[in-house]
Amino acid sequence: MMPMQSSFAIPFLLTPGRLAIDSVVTFVVSALVAITVNAEAQAFAATLFGDARSESNDRFHFNAFLHLDLFGGLCFLFGGFGWPRRIGVDAGKFRHPHFYSVLTRLAGPLGNFLMANIAGSIIWLFTVMEFDPRVFKMLMGVNLMVGVANLIPIPPLAAGEVLSALGFYGGPGPQAKLERIGPIAVLALVAVDRLAGLDFLASVMTPLVVSLADMIEI
Repeated sequence: MMPMQSSFAIPFLLTPGRLAIDSVVTFVVSALVAITVNAEAQAFAATLFGDARSESNDRFHFNAFLHLDLFGGLCFLFGGFGWPRRIGVDAGKFRHPHFYSVLTRLAGPLGNFLMANIAGSIIWLFTVMEFDPRVFKMLMGVNLMVGVANLIPIPPLAAGEVLSALGFYGGPGPQAKLERIGPIAVLALVAVDRLAGLDFLASVMTPLVVSLADMIEI
């Protein structure tokens, strides 16, 4: 696992017996921000492409706790990344259903990458002003981890949603089944990887996340 330039590591993992309360609080807040950004970005894209709703409180409320997903939250505990509750999208309202569905789901991780860049700008400013940027380093790291994790091709992560929207997993029946079991499958994959000490996911994703963090902080 490669350390960030602060005391945080990518991914930040909650390890019993080695937890500092300030790091845990910063991680939780960063995870809530990442969840909110991911969900609201998808909601914004869906609305922009035609799925506008008169009652949009189910999508636009900027309340992280209303976006929390049980399995996505648990995944943060085991793997340092997670996902929000699935954003409802009516592709039938899109002019180009498949294409706009893909863009809508990709908007989530793109929002996370944008938030990481914003955090990187604040880190630069704090460094120039000689303030401690550790909070924003965590925010950047968590958002980058969430963005990169969306490359895993299993719903509810973006790559899986894109393949589902393109019909890669078969008809509506198989897709609906995969959307139900996908969150459990991702959590199980992460839990086994962590508990068995394999660190396979970290070894694959960490170099990419660290490289992106280094690019942002240049």
